[in-house]
Amino acid sequence: MTATEVPEKKRSLSYERAGVNIATGEEVVTTIKSMVQKTYTPRVLSDIGGFGGLFDARFPDMEFPVLVSSTDSVGTKVKIAIESRRNNTVGQDLVNHCVNDILVCGAKPLFFLDYFATGKLRTYVAEGIVAGLVKACEENGCALIGGETAEMPGIYSGEDYDLAGTIVGIAEKDRLFKQEYVAEGDLLIGLRSNGLHTNGYSLARHVLLSKYILDATPSILGGETIGDALLQIHRSYLKPIWTLLERFSPKNDIHALSHITGGGIIGNTSRVVPEGLTLDIDWNAWTPLPIFQFIQQTGHISDDEMRKAFNMGIGLILLVTPSRASEIEQALIELGEEPVRMGRIVKS
Repeated sequence: MTATEVPEKKRSLSYERAGVNIATGEEVVTTIKSMVQKTYTPRVLSDIGGFGGLFDARFPDMEFPVLVSSTDSVGTKVKIAIESRRNNTVGQDLVNHCVNDILVCGAKPLFFLDYFATGKLRTYVAEGIVAGLVKACEENGCALIGGETAEMPGIYSGEDYDLAGTIVGIAEKDRLFKQEYVAEGDLLIGLRSNGLHTNGYSLARHVLLSKYILDATPSILGGETIGDALLQIHRSYLKPIWTLLERFSPKNDIHALSHITGGGIIGNTSRVVPEGLTLDIDWNAWTPLPIFQFIQQTGHISDDEMRKAFNMGIGLILLVTPSRASEIEQALIELGEEPVRMGRIVKS
């Protein structure tokens, strides 16, 4: 056959043969529609399936409303979810992480949008992820008004997927936290995490999964499997913090908040401290969770490296004026928290 000849029977190409199944995507949308609608508030003006989410932006009860937004992902924690075949928690991780990010600015969530990408779309995986997103959105009073499900063969292999999201919240301008409020002598009050949250997983996986399986139950974890410990859901601090903010002023009482994510306690809290001041952390004020101790012992990791990679058991920090610290701590205890007085702001 010459180069100019055409085979008698040539199979026609299709999008599905290239690895993208539009029918499966439509099935997923149909399946998740009723779940997503449970998050809708009266401000949602659109339904799932449109080109964009519509949200009523009138705030007549606010004097100077400010929109606050943030985008993030779950990082390599998804690898633990994939290997454990437990996909219903990472959606909660993602929403709660984003809620905390705008919370420390002084904002309350309004709506959320997600991005889910995979090599081959599996309905049960997508349903599990959306179920987690929906659960966290309901718990945080946040509407899930849109998102994207992308089937990308050649980019993701096997059962791999990635998950990211964007949140938009609202704050009163004069209730926003400002770096200039932070002063020498301010006390640091930590709220406890329940695990790694969504940071440090590349190091944790490298250390633990080279020696153990996810179903292993080392004694240091008190009978909990490694997989369970690593998949603990990232806490949302919205309810206790917002209750505090109804009672205490950002300017006079609580000067700043810090969400402890990648970079650890020092890396994140330094972002809200003005030039000329620094952190004086009392690392003996609390005991890190067993999972952190297990990672450090297994990998022979230094204290400094652990503190850079992980939250070490503290998920959010309040920087408060000393004269109100005891009252704020008592309020937190009444809200079911175990506050840790963990240091102060000093001159650098």
